[in-house]
Amino acid sequence: MRRGAIRSVVGSLALACAVMACAASPRAQESPPLSEDQRHAVATPPDSAATYHFMLGYQAELAHDIETALREYHATVEADPAARDAKARLAALYFGLGDLSNAAHYAEQAGEGDGQSAQLLTQMAGILAGAGKPERAVELLDKAIGHAPERAESYFSKGLILLNLKRTAEAEQAVKQGLIHAPESHVGHYYLGRISTEAGNIEQAIAGFTQALTVNPSFEPPYLALASIYETRKERDKAVGLLQQYLQQVNPHNKEVRRHLVQLHITGKDYAAALAELERILAEDPSDLDAQLRMALIHGEQKEYAKAITRVTAILQARPDELRVRDYLGYLYEETKDYPKAIDSYRYNLQLDPRFVESHVHLGVLQYRLKHFPEAITYLSEAVRLNPKQPEPHIVLGLAYLQSDQFQKAVEAFEEGIAHHPRNADLHFNLGTAYDKLDRFDDVVRAMETALALDPHHADALNYLGYSYAERGIKLDQALALTKRAVALKPDNGYYVDSLGWALYKSGMVGEALQEIQRAITLVKDDPVIYEHLGEIYLHQHKRAEAREAWLHSLELDPSNGKLLERFREQGFGDPDQELRIQQAKQRIAKKKTIAPSE
Repeated sequence: MRRGAIRSVVGSLALACAVMACAASPRAQESPPLSEDQRHAVATPPDSAATYHFMLGYQAELAHDIETALREYHATVEADPAARDAKARLAALYFGLGDLSNAAHYAEQAGEGDGQSAQLLTQMAGILAGAGKPERAVELLDKAIGHAPERAESYFSKGLILLNLKRTAEAEQAVKQGLIHAPESHVGHYYLGRISTEAGNIEQAIAGFTQALTVNPSFEPPYLALASIYETRKERDKAVGLLQQYLQQVNPHNKEVRRHLVQLHITGKDYAAALAELERILAEDPSDLDAQLRMALIHGEQKEYAKAITRVTAILQARPDELRVRDYLGYLYEETKDYPKAIDSYRYNLQLDPRFVESHVHLGVLQYRLKHFPEAITYLSEAVRLNPKQPEPHIVLGLAYLQSDQFQKAVEAFEEGIAHHPRNADLHFNLGTAYDKLDRFDDVVRAMETALALDPHHADALNYLGYSYAERGIKLDQALALTKRAVALKPDNGYYVDSLGWALYKSGMVGEALQEIQRAITLVKDDPVIYEHLGEIYLHQHKRAEAREAWLHSLELDPSNGKLLERFREQGFGDPDQELRIQQAKQRIAKKKTIAPSE
């Protein structure tokens, strides 16, 4: 009766267990089924006490009573120290519990000696590999192959372990040997594809994955592996087609694959297709906040800010503590120029978490753009304190100090940023501009040269240093070379063109200078410095009427330019204070100062 009952229980078991799948899931609660050795041991036990405890252990295992199962299997081994079947069950149970030390201990014992089946050896190899003993696992697999050389699964398992050991050539050889015995194994072809990918043999990898799908079109891993290869090769259309095929033929409800497809569409800027896939996700699960957020991001990318705001607001109603989502909402309000709501969004985040750096940064930058420099300094100072590893807050903080005429503090802000980011060319450039405000010209040159050493194509540094030399009438050859390089990098930047024109003028090339300054005016339109330069060139050419008009226009744009006002008088162009155009300019500027600053 006892043996018959055991046969009845064992006969109902599923016999197949993918050894590496077991190894990949150390927390799995299900144990591998009995091997041929274990079933034979139950049917013909060498010891009645051992058989009894083994039966109780296995019944407990079926009932998911793992504690009892472990106790009974240990009792089996105590009654029969040679009970390899109980040791195999202990190895599997401990592996499932994450106790890798005990799992490896019993897997080693189950694999010792001779007479085991290839299936048991392969299972124990999987446990040993998962427990961090891949070399021993390979030994057991070689043993399994010796027992049953026609059994392809042992070759495939060996190949995968060797791949993880970076022994790629041996891994490929093992899998190919397995495919000789099982040429229609979709798992084998998939493993060959994985190994070929690791070896850099992409064409063979594609062939392996494709053959795996030919053998078993419903096998999921090759779809994802092939799509990844196509993405790497910039063959986005092939990747898209493959994932669409998977969703149509294998599993239309696989949300992760559909999300991957969405990302591919977004990368290719096919926003309509991405939105269509997201709609399908939401049709199945309207509460999917990730899909809603992706839709909001797409609407934002398409500058459909109202739609994006609606989506994000709905997300925040469901999850009001999602700080990054609200931070994005603030950005959307900025893009619609609804600055009060943007500020409210960022500030709400800081009420929830005063240490949320992103909102400090975004508030600081927004306040800087709105010319609210004290507020910008407050938020950016806190952002720098919380996370000094970001260079941008240091830069904008320094710029806010510059705009507030706090030049020494600007220097300190840039220098602190450089202490954390010594190779950031923008920080060195801006430090140079702050030194210029303090009339520390040697330091200006040093900072600009450092910026250019870090980034020889830093157009702002090229222009600034070149113009600085030209303005002082020194190193004019360098001034010309630097400004020409800046203009070559950004030929439509009117300020750079003006610097080149001024360097040409200071070098005595007046005709060429006039051409560049006139071109600068077409690019910038109304800049007081450019018109001042234009007037100087006209004066040099004895074109006094043109010079007067250019300087008058410059003073209209900047009536506070005391140096030019004095030059205007000295050249006999009249009293600038009596010029109606200059008086009107002063009134206009004074009126602006009474209005609250905005972007």
